[in-house]
Amino acid sequence: MITLAGNLERITYQNQENHFTIAKLSVDGTRNLITILGYMAGITPGETIRVRGTWETHPRYGQQFKVDSFDVTLPASIDGIRNYLASGIVKGIGKKMAERLVDYFKDQTLLVIENSPEKLTCVEGIGEKKAQQLHQAWQEHHFLRRLMQFLQENGLKLSYAAKIFRQYGKEAIDILTVEPYRIAYDIPGIGFIIADTIAQNRGAKKDDPERIHACILFLMEQSISEGDTYIHEDELLQKCFEIFEIGYEEATEILEALSKAGDVIKEKSVESEGRTVVFAKSIYEAEIGVAKKIRAILSVPVESYPIESEQITAEVYKKLAIDLSPEQLGIIKEILADRIAVITGGPGTGKTTLIRSLNAIFEAYGETVCLAAPTGRAARRLSEVSGRKAETIHKLLGYSPQENTFQKNQDHPIAAGVIIIDEASMVDTVLMFYLLRSILLTSRFYLVGDIFQLPSVGPGNVLSDIITSNRVKEFKLEKIYRQSDESPIIINAHKVRNGEDLILDDHDDTQDLSEFYFLEQDNPERVVSTIIELCCRSIPNSLHLDPVNGIQVITPMHKGVVGTIHLNQELQKALNQNTDVFQTNGSTFKYGDKVMHLKNNYQKEVFNGDIGRINGIDMEERKFSVAYDDRTVEYDFAEADDISLAYAISVHKSQGSEYPAVIVPLMTQHFALLQRNLLYTAMTRGKELVVLIGTRRALDIALKNDKPKRRLSSLSKRIDTL
Repeated sequence: MITLAGNLERITYQNQENHFTIAKLSVDGTRNLITILGYMAGITPGETIRVRGTWETHPRYGQQFKVDSFDVTLPASIDGIRNYLASGIVKGIGKKMAERLVDYFKDQTLLVIENSPEKLTCVEGIGEKKAQQLHQAWQEHHFLRRLMQFLQENGLKLSYAAKIFRQYGKEAIDILTVEPYRIAYDIPGIGFIIADTIAQNRGAKKDDPERIHACILFLMEQSISEGDTYIHEDELLQKCFEIFEIGYEEATEILEALSKAGDVIKEKSVESEGRTVVFAKSIYEAEIGVAKKIRAILSVPVESYPIESEQITAEVYKKLAIDLSPEQLGIIKEILADRIAVITGGPGTGKTTLIRSLNAIFEAYGETVCLAAPTGRAARRLSEVSGRKAETIHKLLGYSPQENTFQKNQDHPIAAGVIIIDEASMVDTVLMFYLLRSILLTSRFYLVGDIFQLPSVGPGNVLSDIITSNRVKEFKLEKIYRQSDESPIIINAHKVRNGEDLILDDHDDTQDLSEFYFLEQDNPERVVSTIIELCCRSIPNSLHLDPVNGIQVITPMHKGVVGTIHLNQELQKALNQNTDVFQTNGSTFKYGDKVMHLKNNYQKEVFNGDIGRINGIDMEERKFSVAYDDRTVEYDFAEADDISLAYAISVHKSQGSEYPAVIVPLMTQHFALLQRNLLYTAMTRGKELVVLIGTRRALDIALKNDKPKRRLSSLSKRIDTL
């Protein structure tokens, strides 16, 4: 085993999933930089590291050093300390601050920052508050690395470190060591796997009641994350045994205790031939609440407006300059007699026209109309196309992030006579419950959506379940109105809905683009290079679109050559030549990068799926900013796992948005996700151009596969029978 020590000059590549890294190391006594490669997390350019491993010769890149293990050593020389701090490693210390600190404290600088922060006030420009900030930043930086090493020692993903640190701070390692299963409840989704791995490594018993309790809740949480509102009891017990080696008797005992405590609800399913199913308490209450409120709304008579067809037509034309079709006019006349209804239709069938027309009619009668959608993107789009104010459902309900509650409820309802929800297929069971309980029984409630799109990310299949209950009227828009009847995007979208062969404009190159076409290519690497050519040159030159903002790559998977992770790395190289860069948690971001926010953050007022551009990087303060549609949001480097590159995004993340041009790779490697509704959702995001690139076999599989996983939900039956 050979040991090398030197300064880490730069990181040339790092896999965000497993932290495989290729970097350049400067070693004393050698003229050229040494290429090192291996699994290295938590390293930053400017640091001094010691690597252990072996030399190997690559046929193309020559001699490289393969790293088996490494550690970071703090610099001891004055120049080394100066360079280390000037690299921006410690938040709040840039080049000028590093110079002042090292000039004053010499080779004791790092010891002073760590152990005697009060002495820092001797340096010009540093007061007591700044001194404490530098001390805290130093501790956080080095503790985060220790946490990463702890995770690495336990065989866990290093990408978990930022979430754990944000949850527990400097107590993280102590908590994970002494009471590991605490994280299972504090960090949903990943907490149990982290806790169980650490506990098992330390010899914990598999039948420990605390482990079984956490395991059951984790498996239920997993089921909810897959869209189900419940899990079959026998399947839950089987998974406990097969995956986590927990005996049926032991798991049954803990499950019964959870049921008696009211943490879970067990019942005989009306959907599953009398099998016992298990609900999380909150999901059960939401499903019951939705069904009861819908039946309550249906029980309240509604007084129809005494308005004739001619009056409707005249009012709509006066306010919107739109001539209604017989289909649209008929729906408006009927829906005025319903307090609750669903409007469905594919692209170009006039859903937005119907929303605008209903808004005009109700306003003419003095009603207050609220327009809302599940996401910020969908709400902005609704506002743009309707010419009326629209907001997110959360904002309509007055969500309070500090208290994690909604201000609107049955005691403080929404003050509106009419509430119209667009993109209703994206509303899950829990959000629908909070929305419905805030609506007066005397209000009108209309859901507008496309049931052929993907269902909500959260649990349930609410829009579809409401329709299949046969209690709420569904009005279907089927005739195509948008653009022209010859629009190949819309025609092919409807063909996908019906599982029919598409009308394809075949091309063997990327020139002379039509509105919709299929580019056949069976080599994944070639697909990637063609996508880059389309984004960098062909589409911008043909349609005069901005290559970053005007084009969106949408792919079914995250992993693989044509998954979001690899595509984003390659598109970043091709589309963004900026050298203003920061690296954190294994990710590399540049000034000007197109990024997506990954989860709702109500304090920052930025939401899951919002796309923006990085417009500022402050290495000294270790902060960056992102410009979204209407404002700029600031992040700490530690919050970088809240965003991802967005040159390529998943189909689920594209819901509720439209883009001028869309590129969709379809490969047989995507087999598990080649489904009709997935293809349909991706295609219908494009307004001016849709390009499918891949194999005909993959396209055929997607068209024929109309059997996506059926979500487990009792809502339809509850609406029908409660």
